[in-house]
Amino acid sequence: MTDIRRTLLWVVFSMSLVLIWDAWQKHNGNPSMFSPAPAPTVASAPATGTGAGSLPAPANIGASGVAAAGAAPAAAAVAVPSEKVVVNTDLLQVTIDSNGATISHAELLAQVDPHDPKKHVVLFDNSPDRLYLAQTGLIPTTAGVQLPNHTTAMTRVAGDTTLQDGKDELKVSFESPDVGGVKLVKTYTFKRGEYVVGVKHEVVNTSAAAITPQLYLRLVRDGNAPPGESSFYSTFTGPAMYTDNSKFHKIDFKSIEKGNAEHDKTANNGWIGMVQHYFATAWLLDGNQEREFRTMKEGNNLYSISMVVPLGTIEAGKSKDVGARLFVGPQEENKLSALVPGLELVKDYGYFKVLAEPLFWLLTQLHKLIGNWGWSIVALVVVLKAAFYWLNAYAYRSMGKMKAVNPRIMELRERLKDKPQQLQQEMLKIYKDEGVNPIGGCLPILVQMPFFIALYWVLLSSVEMRNAPWIGWITDLSAKDPFFILPLLMTATSLLQTWLNPTPPDPVQAKMMWIMPLVFSVMFFFFPAGLVLYWLTNNILSIAQQYLINRQLGLNK
Repeated sequence: MTDIRRTLLWVVFSMSLVLIWDAWQKHNGNPSMFSPAPAPTVASAPATGTGAGSLPAPANIGASGVAAAGAAPAAAAVAVPSEKVVVNTDLLQVTIDSNGATISHAELLAQVDPHDPKKHVVLFDNSPDRLYLAQTGLIPTTAGVQLPNHTTAMTRVAGDTTLQDGKDELKVSFESPDVGGVKLVKTYTFKRGEYVVGVKHEVVNTSAAAITPQLYLRLVRDGNAPPGESSFYSTFTGPAMYTDNSKFHKIDFKSIEKGNAEHDKTANNGWIGMVQHYFATAWLLDGNQEREFRTMKEGNNLYSISMVVPLGTIEAGKSKDVGARLFVGPQEENKLSALVPGLELVKDYGYFKVLAEPLFWLLTQLHKLIGNWGWSIVALVVVLKAAFYWLNAYAYRSMGKMKAVNPRIMELRERLKDKPQQLQQEMLKIYKDEGVNPIGGCLPILVQMPFFIALYWVLLSSVEMRNAPWIGWITDLSAKDPFFILPLLMTATSLLQTWLNPTPPDPVQAKMMWIMPLVFSVMFFFFPAGLVLYWLTNNILSIAQQYLINRQLGLNK
């Protein structure tokens, strides 16, 4: 009985190390120890080509001939000098390449780059360092037929490219030439205050016969992690999709590389996206139109996720309009949930979603009252500690009693070290006489752990922490403390907590109890300041409660 409590602590410590190692493995592209080996089911994606139903090559080379480093584009159409149309709104600066009217660059004007405050966060990009594109076009259902796609040279229709003061909407249109008896007009609609871009496709049949084309909506991206990703915690980067049948589903680049990515192949609902820490892009298609989902390796370190929509029959001389929406922006949970079902799930809470969502809601309510995310974090920890006050009191009282009898236990262990059976009986007698439960200080803490781990993921995943100041030197709760003041304070409070706890009789265990907080503190030097603030606040409140209880038990002398 005497070692049960320390055994539980060792289990917690060991599992923490395992989880840290697993996160490190996933961050470096290795498989997780907790993920099952993927079944050998190949996603139903046809080979790149120009045959019936196959998507054209993904690379948007254009006049510059630039592609992502390490990403060898598949055979693209012959490079044609293109116009790079820059569209400006209050939130977005988007570059549209007239070759296919492809979105080849997108800056979020309200989001500052974490490494250069003079720059903005960039999502879509076509540069030597990154290939990340949003493409649409038509594919034929008859072999040997060519239709307008994202490699087709299109002409911009004259009009504004900047959202003017006093205007709430801006339309930018591109028109293709006649290709295979079909003309495609693509119109982007930008709205003030929104990260969602409307994309209307007008398909005009200029031929003398009926056609049955398909529309594809595609996101193409290299497999590199966003710059500045931490090595001390893992966040997902890669494709994702949602259907009513399978719900939200992340698809890692490695499974696409190996050809065994598993996901729904068809549905009459759902969306596709690309996810990274804090941000996402997604093609959204309203209504209950039938659609096909495809994932594919397009080249060296180049991957795509596509949604293909049959357009039915378009008679000669007729046209058909198909509307879609493109989201490109931050993972603001409340706004995402209002756009389409399941889009808010790109904000990854891991296994603690059921607890994390109400905690985030409570955090946002506190922020509405306080107006500062740092103090809102402090307030939320106070609320949680208050909710678990009596449970903590029981734990600390139990630890306090253990600390009181610890000298007698250590004396017994030394005197009866060669008589383990008698030692066990004597220790049980002391515990019974003093009303001590050896595991009473551990179980209440274990009950609370899921809540605090869920809060950890809330703070790690919430884009609201980006560029959010707290006090003084903490100007960005999503970045590490520039002067390491919070990590040093957290280390000090962790050591103080260890001192307040009963000392294990075993000298080796006693040393480990002091080493454990130091090991964890090293990681916190590189964690976002908001996370460190949360742990520091929790430590301070725990120390205060434990000190008061020890004082009641007469252990602070």
